[in-house]
Amino acid sequence: MKTKLFKNKSVNVVTLGCAKNLVDSEVMLRQLKAAGLHTTHDGAGDADVVIVNTCGFINDAKEESVNTILHWVKARKEERIEKLFVMGCLSQRYRDELTKEIPEVDGFFGVNDMSAVLAAVNAPFREDLLGERQLTTPPHYAYLKISEGCDRKCSFCAIPGIRGGNISKPIVKLVEEARFLASSGVKELILIAQDLTYYGIDLNGKRQLSVLLDQLAEVDGIEWIRLHYAYPAGFPVNVLDAINTHPKICRYLDIPLQHINSRILKSMKRGLNSVQTADLIRTIRQKVPGIAIRTSFIVGYPGETTAEFNELKRFISDSGFERMGVFTYSNEENTSAARLKDDVRPAIKARRAEELMLLQQDISLARNNALIGARMKVMIDRKEDGNWIGRTEFDSPEVDNEVIITGKAGKLTPGKLVDVVITGAEMYDLRAEFIV
Repeated sequence: MKTKLFKNKSVNVVTLGCAKNLVDSEVMLRQLKAAGLHTTHDGAGDADVVIVNTCGFINDAKEESVNTILHWVKARKEERIEKLFVMGCLSQRYRDELTKEIPEVDGFFGVNDMSAVLAAVNAPFREDLLGERQLTTPPHYAYLKISEGCDRKCSFCAIPGIRGGNISKPIVKLVEEARFLASSGVKELILIAQDLTYYGIDLNGKRQLSVLLDQLAEVDGIEWIRLHYAYPAGFPVNVLDAINTHPKICRYLDIPLQHINSRILKSMKRGLNSVQTADLIRTIRQKVPGIAIRTSFIVGYPGETTAEFNELKRFISDSGFERMGVFTYSNEENTSAARLKDDVRPAIKARRAEELMLLQQDISLARNNALIGARMKVMIDRKEDGNWIGRTEFDSPEVDNEVIITGKAGKLTPGKLVDVVITGAEMYDLRAEFIV
């Protein structure tokens, strides 16, 4: 490869999949920029070089990744770009097949090959820049990835096979990164990992999420800290104590439960049965009054009967989760569930998912209506159609409710915390007025 090929060129990094992928792209963008390259993220226009950071988790994500690659293959054939590289989970999982089927791509790289990707565009990998990122989110919030990989053996999940076992990032490095983000104007840290609550076990044999939270809460400039992707089995209850201790930690917990039927939970290898799962939710609510729980469920898991689905439906109705997502089961090769017969018809899976989401709509509307008249603190995200749009501490960006605020206030910028009174409710949004 000619080293002059990419000098003073532009690189467009296209990110697919989860926020963990987004962090990887942000780290790479910082490295590319330090090498003197002009960078864009998810740019619709042309660039000299395109790097697609793919997702390979479930069928829909794989299809999106392949279609995106083919889009840029077409651009390369039309000579609108010079080079095309592919990295990330899909490339890690299917590198040989992709190399054979899409030879127009100039290079396929796995999830841990960032230095090789950079070398391909003549950008040296600089360890002194680790902890620094070029944010692609709005500047007032950022994701903080506290670990890589996963040691869990969930039957339906291919992630451990793609990203390997759990590797926790040392607390000192995470605090340094948080300080860098705060110095860049970030007000909200969203902690992410495949399993937040496993954090630290590989460092000293103990779960250390609560210790990490204690230190992150001391970082000047950070107003909110939010927890995503906690695992139910072995949940460290001292994390709830940290939430109560530090006002900066949002009363919000993303804890995917996946199901409630004991037989299915056992087959999923989730480590808890139905009674233990329900007890955990009660404990969380008792220890942190007013907490918003976000969860997700899988319908159509192999062998799921109508009675087992109805058990899940009753559990959701009784629990009244503040936020919820539903996925239909996707049969993934090289997982233990792939050996089971995928015997729930696609139409039944889709209908069950729709039933749960309709139920959740009613729960969400009832909870939102109950907030009318309440005074709440909201973080401003943006201005849209003449109104300011924000979120409460109970809402994560892009996936949860928003607050549409009318009326006049002082000078506002995204990331500012303001007091409002709730004046109206919709299924997934609130309306409010500024308190002046």
